[in-house]
Amino acid sequence: MKQVGIAELKARLSEFLRVVQGGESIAVLDRNRAVAQIVPMRERSGLRIRKPAADSPKPNKVSLPKSISQKIDVVQLLLEERQNHR
Repeated sequence: MKQVGIAELKARLSEFLRVVQGGESIAVLDRNRAVAQIVPMRERSGLRIRKPAADSPKPNKVSLPKSISQKIDVVQLLLEERQNHR
């Protein structure tokens, strides 16, 4: 990885950006201490948003599962768990 001081980066920014476009990373130094890193952009992430199938139900029409009725004190469970981790 190349290293460059802030003043030199400001003076030759376009040149350093071409280096980054070529796939190399650059560490930016302030008084010989790394303060930033310029890295090439990755290709777009693999996340893609698709339209739902034509026959799928609308989100507000999907029925939710029935809630389970249990007689548990959730606060007490949390307090016990926190006590065990001390």
